[in-house]
Amino acid sequence: MTKEKLHFETRAIHEGENIDPVTGALNTPIYQTSTFAFETAKELETEIVDAMSWVPESFLYSRTGNPTTSVLEKKIASLENAEDATVTATGMAAVSTTLMSLLNAGDHCLASDDLFIVTHSLLDDVLRSKGIDVEQIDVTDLSNIEKSIKENTKAIYIEALSNPHLDLADIPAIAEIAKKHNLYFIVDNTFLSPFLLRPLDLGADLVLHSATKYIAGHGDALAGAIAGRKELIDKVRYYNDNLGTAISPFVSWLILRGIRTLHLRMPAHCKNAQAVAEFLESKEEVEFVTYPGLESHPQYETSKKLLTNGCGGMITFRLHGGKEVMEKFVDSVKLAAIAVSLGDVRTLIYPKSSNANIIRFSVGCEATEDIIADLEQAFKQL
Repeated sequence: MTKEKLHFETRAIHEGENIDPVTGALNTPIYQTSTFAFETAKELETEIVDAMSWVPESFLYSRTGNPTTSVLEKKIASLENAEDATVTATGMAAVSTTLMSLLNAGDHCLASDDLFIVTHSLLDDVLRSKGIDVEQIDVTDLSNIEKSIKENTKAIYIEALSNPHLDLADIPAIAEIAKKHNLYFIVDNTFLSPFLLRPLDLGADLVLHSATKYIAGHGDALAGAIAGRKELIDKVRYYNDNLGTAISPFVSWLILRGIRTLHLRMPAHCKNAQAVAEFLESKEEVEFVTYPGLESHPQYETSKKLLTNGCGGMITFRLHGGKEVMEKFVDSVKLAAIAVSLGDVRTLIYPKSSNANIIRFSVGCEATEDIIADLEQAFKQL
């Protein structure tokens, strides 16, 4: 069977990986080295040119390229149906190197008004200080995008499912707008993963992730990933190399280990989150619940069109009674850990008093009944 015919699940396990020809090791080795040696000066000279031109399998120095990392990049490119992919030390490194590779002083960038708080900081402070004009708008209203495009607009940047309010963008419609105006269209797909949504198939130019989250899946590694056309990925690689935001070989290995079970974990996250969202919506103590799989979600019809494999593991909700009630409820949960991250196999709960007292709930892969029982006993404490 050719690779083109292999299913997502098979590629998640096999793509890019081969039995080690020297030792017979089944798993990809960790090439924990800073530099690579050569037989001759001429060979070194050739390799320098190839490595700095991002020729595959050319390894000079592990900041620029590493065999373990290369396997991970091939796997991510395959899962995203991309021409190429690269990885970074963190999710924010993926965001910053991507935007900096495409935008220069004097350029205008449109972005969603609901984004990860550090992405907000990057856009509002770092990019603006470098002369890049960033305008944040409600991208769920397509007319906002059309009327905000300027002569110097170069890119549209969104989160497919936004953080923390879980707005779902109509990616195919936004892609049409970007194409019409010759703009780069960049989608952060951290909350959904390539198992649930592949923005490149829907018209995006680049897709990125905090691979720390669902791609790694086990809360033990920091990483970012970017996939798309090779010409654009090469630009990102250049910035990744120059800014020194390279991932370590060991972390690449950890992400490889996690990504092999992505197709097993995501259905469990989705199943649990759907059940938990429905449970929360039934509770009189809850003011509102936001989850794309609920009919009450503002973009429910869009979710039925785009999220055919499930709606992810993220829920946001707010309780009646304000901050004091929110904190009492969160302090009462026992199974869920109070933590700021997401995408872990373990359920995490994050109270956001700075964001109108909403609770961000990253539903894990535990038994559905146990997660709901934990929430039920916390409600009883109120």
